[in-house]
Amino acid sequence: MTKGDHCETVYIAEIENHEMTSSVPSHRASQPFLVGLVVFLFFAWGFGTVLNDTLFPKLKGLYSLTYAEGMLTQFCFFFSYFVFAIPAGLLLSKIGYIRGVVLGLCGMALGCALFWPAAALDRFEAFLVPLFVLAAGMTMLQVAANPFIELLGPEKTSHSRLTLAQAFNSLATAIGPAIGAVLILRTGVSVASGGSAAAIHTQRLHETHTIGVFYLAIAAVLFLVAILFWFLRDRPAPPVPGQADFRGIVSLLNRPLLVLGACCIFIYVGAEVSIGTVMTNFLMQKNVLGLTAEHAGALVSYYWGGAMVGRFIGSYVLRIAKPGYVLAACALGAIVLTVLASSTSGAVAAVSLIAVGLCNSIMFPTIFSLASERLGAQTPNGSGLLIMAILGGAVIPLLVGKIADASSLSAALLVPALCYIGICVYGVLAARGLLLSEDDRAAVMAA
Repeated sequence: MTKGDHCETVYIAEIENHEMTSSVPSHRASQPFLVGLVVFLFFAWGFGTVLNDTLFPKLKGLYSLTYAEGMLTQFCFFFSYFVFAIPAGLLLSKIGYIRGVVLGLCGMALGCALFWPAAALDRFEAFLVPLFVLAAGMTMLQVAANPFIELLGPEKTSHSRLTLAQAFNSLATAIGPAIGAVLILRTGVSVASGGSAAAIHTQRLHETHTIGVFYLAIAAVLFLVAILFWFLRDRPAPPVPGQADFRGIVSLLNRPLLVLGACCIFIYVGAEVSIGTVMTNFLMQKNVLGLTAEHAGALVSYYWGGAMVGRFIGSYVLRIAKPGYVLAACALGAIVLTVLASSTSGAVAAVSLIAVGLCNSIMFPTIFSLASERLGAQTPNGSGLLIMAILGGAVIPLLVGKIADASSLSAALLVPALCYIGICVYGVLAARGLLLSEDDRAAVMAA
């Protein structure tokens, strides 16, 4: 999550599934306490996801990692989404929404708690396990919570509940980097040079102890919320609609709008995550702003805050313009800003990279909705394919890291720029109806 947009994945997927079933009663009693708890979940996974942008520069500096090695943090996190997205949906259909939320919260709490022993081990690899477990719990939580909040009250107010929840998710992604910068990056991102091995080990243990305590506090909060949900487990809850399965996903590979949409989700999440991850190090460079780790990390909040503002603007623009063209325009803006950040220095480079967040704002939900159009009964499987494409958040950052190691961070930013070019092309082709399958084209002509 969705870290920005990708955290909204299951909202679109599961709401479309819900709209296709008549098993949910039309009159639903309002449950404000439960709604408040579910809204907190949106905040929790948004906050947990963006903390990776703070964790990356800290671990990279403490363990003297290359950019590619440091990017393994994002690889393990987003690879977990790929592994658990479909199984989580199938499990949810068996245990229901509230128990699904409890399971997701316990998974997140376990992942956060594992940072404590990882810190004591003083090995970078030890931190990859908590990240994988944390993301597994987060995947389950998103699969359960997104459609659940839509059903917690009268149908006519469902959009307001969803908007409220997403607002808190965006708030978390906006303030998370600033909080992480104060609590994790305050003491810098490097160990004292020239010291003995024992002194370096002691300093690293001190620094990682801070990380462990911070995540342990988050684990305690998540566990307490899980207990609250457990006490509510017998409350009436709607049945879970059908979920995606791998065989159904394979049957949809002849639909270019969907398949290329999945490719766009892959490269979009990869670009968004890559920029957010390297931004602290980019702003710390002497030829950019030369900031301390704490101040540079705090500025990452503006990147995610821009995405939050852009969603409000985009929600209006998308009502009066073709989504494909709006997507293409935002991608074009991201291309210009990313190339500008890559080819310049100083404040121009810094502001340009931060401003990419504004262009990112509507990309994920717009790609998702365009790609899943006209799927009918196959919507759960199409959504499943798009969810799996979040794997881009694991793969693209590794490529960015390798290029940064071989050349520079500025050169590595051209990878996200290339990703945005692909998204721009997809938006134009989708707007012109050039990606419809033969069956869909015939249906459009008949209409």
